[in-house]
Parts: sequence; C-alpha cells; structure tokens
Amino acid sequence: MQTQAEMSLDAPVCVGVERFDMPLAVRLADTASTPCADDIVLYWLGQAGFVIDCQGRRMLIDPYLSDTLADKYRGTRYPHVRMMPAPLVPADLDRLDVVLCTHRHTDHMDPGTLQPLAARFPALRFVVPAASIDEAMRRCGVGIERLIPVDAGMRVRIGDDCHVSPIPSAHETLEADAEGRYPWLGYVIETCGLRLYHSGDCVPYPTLSERVAQQRPDVALLPVNGRDEARSGNGVPGNFTLDEAVDLAHAARVPAMIVHHYGLFDFNTIEPDAIDARIASERSALTLLRAQTQQAWRLTRTADPT
Repeated sequence: MQTQAEMSLDAPVCVGVERFDMPLAVRLADTASTPCADDIVLYWLGQAGFVIDCQGRRMLIDPYLSDTLADKYRGTRYPHVRMMPAPLVPADLDRLDVVLCTHRHTDHMDPGTLQPLAARFPALRFVVPAASIDEAMRRCGVGIERLIPVDAGMRVRIGDDCHVSPIPSAHETLEADAEGRYPWLGYVIETCGLRLYHSGDCVPYPTLSERVAQQRPDVALLPVNGRDEARSGNGVPGNFTLDEAVDLAHAARVPAMIVHHYGLFDFNTIEPDAIDARIASERSALTLLRAQTQQAWRLTRTADPT
C-alpha cells in the first residue's frame, strides 16, 4: 500500500470518513488525540461554519458564532433567533491560522465573530471574495494586508501544502461585478492530500457540476435549506434543496458529502429527520452524512483496495 507521502492528489483513492463523538470544545482542547497527523478532522459550527484541522494547521470557514443577526432583525418578520447555541466562542480557540469567508452575508462573514478572532490572533488572515474587499475589511476589522482576496479561476496558496481554488456560486443568481469578479464563491481547499469543496450559499446553475468535477473534490460540504418565494421575496436568498445537493454530488462524482446549513433559524431550515431519511434511502456509492455539532469527522485518504 502507498504511504501518505507517496500519494498525490491525482492517485486512485478511496476516502475513509470516520465519525467520533465528543463535545466540540473538549475536542479542540485535546489536539494531541487526533488519530493521525495526516488526516483531516472536521467540526461543524452550525449553519455553514466548519473547523478544519490538519497537520497542526487550523482553519475556519464561514463561522457564525454570535447573535449579530438576532440583534439586527429583532422585532421583524424573521427575527433570526438561534435554534441552537454557538458550539464555541472565539476565546475557546487556542490557535487559528486562517479564516475563509465565501461571501458577505452576515451568517458567513460575521463581524461579531471575525473581529474578536482578528483581535485574539494578530497574525490571522482572511480569505475573502475580491469582489467584496471593502466590505470584508469592515466586517473583519482589519487592514487589507491581512486579507487574501480571491476570485474564480485562481489557485491561491494559503499555507504550507494548502491551496484554495474558488468556484462561482449562485445565490440565487450567478452574478459578477463590473470587473467580472464573483461576489458569491465556493472554495475547493486542498490540504493533507485531500480536496474539500465548500459551496458557500449556492443553487444549481448550468455549468456548476462541470466546474466542481474539474476540481475532483473528495468531500463536498453542501447547504440543504432550500428556497422559496416567501424567503426570497423578503431578502432571504436560498440554497440547494436536499435532492439538488445530492444530485450535484452525483453529477460531479464526489465520493462523500456532508450536508449542513440547517437547524439555526426556524424560517430557513429543514428537519433533521428528513435529512436522515434521505441518507437512509441512498443506494449509490456516495457516502452521505449530516453535520452535527457534537460530532467530529475524520477524513482519511487511503489507497484504493481494488
């Protein structure tokens, strides 16, 4: 069998996904217990947020750990009251190398989360859409020197043996600014011999599956809260339905998928039982999983046993 060092991102592989149960704050404090230094360990932060740990490097993507939206929308039709508490606060983190934000909406680029993180970790940098650079500086509370602006078609190094390749997302439309830059992005993160695709907020569009397939992701992190006229007409653009997310994983030939972006706001969610029923009915080779805050997922690149 090939060793981790001998394998390339293009080698024939199967991806092992292993769950282990432990409260998030305990797990983050016990970094020595990570099973293998070359594995990726994922933790869900609720909504579209994840912690990505690998080889002593820690990244966050789209963390929303505050009540910024509840404060903003108190007394409105959609008050944005949390259905679940934040599983941690910035002070719980003992280290952090980079934060990735897929777009400017507050549950993905939250000043109530990003500014405390920026203050706690003075060397921390933020990957943000180049189309939203001014908004990112305000929301992160940092100068441009701490931002890594990206756009579709780029492949940017964000650390030793770690790169990010943005893919345009449609939220709910595929948009570009006057300079041709996309304000809504998904990220393919290459690290530890694996590729993770996080779509940000996205709905299907004609070339999406081809764009994703070209990047050959091993795991897709996809939102499943859906969309409808009531939400869209009140300023709440939507996402894939559960079936659309599964269809994208199939079309892009992604071996494993973790569904998320549910369970935080009562007007913008899907029942966990519906997700579990869809998982139980899956008959393809796709490994289909539901993100949960009291679990972590260990992702391992292994040689194909066939």
